[in-house]
Amino acid sequence: MKVAVLATDGVEQVELDRPWQALEEAGAEPELVSLDGGTITAYDHIDKGDKKTVDAVVSSADPDSYGALVLPGGVINGDFLRADADAVVFVTSFFEAGKPVAAICHAPWVLIEAGVVKGRRMTSWPSLQTDLRNAGADWVDEEVVVDGNLITSRKPDDLDAFSAAIVEEFARSDAEEEDAD
Repeated sequence: MKVAVLATDGVEQVELDRPWQALEEAGAEPELVSLDGGTITAYDHIDKGDKKTVDAVVSSADPDSYGALVLPGGVINGDFLRADADAVVFVTSFFEAGKPVAAICHAPWVLIEAGVVKGRRMTSWPSLQTDLRNAGADWVDEEVVVDGNLITSRKPDDLDAFSAAIVEEFARSDAEEEDAD
């Protein structure tokens, strides 16, 4: 399965790297989709981290070529992505197609902007709970929450559970897709 990982400058490095590694180890093919081509700069909280090479630009990326979507966190990342119309349309398309989506930390801001959280049980970085509740989500303080095709998690400390849930849910979805073909 090819998996879009949507991120931009300011993405929390560990929230990009750990799920990416888990996906690769499970045989998936993650691709970094971003607002612009070239590279992005990941962060370790407020300190600059590694540069990451972008595989596809969101304005021209085809959501149909991906089986799932991962939205890593980071305050800057989440804020920039939710302000980009192409990123919001890209995210929305995964929900319209019923594909699995995973979001951690501040990434649910993008889901709010996409209008896909109403009636969903989910979690996030604690400071987003009011935003999510105001958008109609049932926010809970749990390590990882799976609600249908949506997987959410709170923070870097939850990455083991988040990565395991991603691998399990994406594999289940991939198997269902193969059975339908």
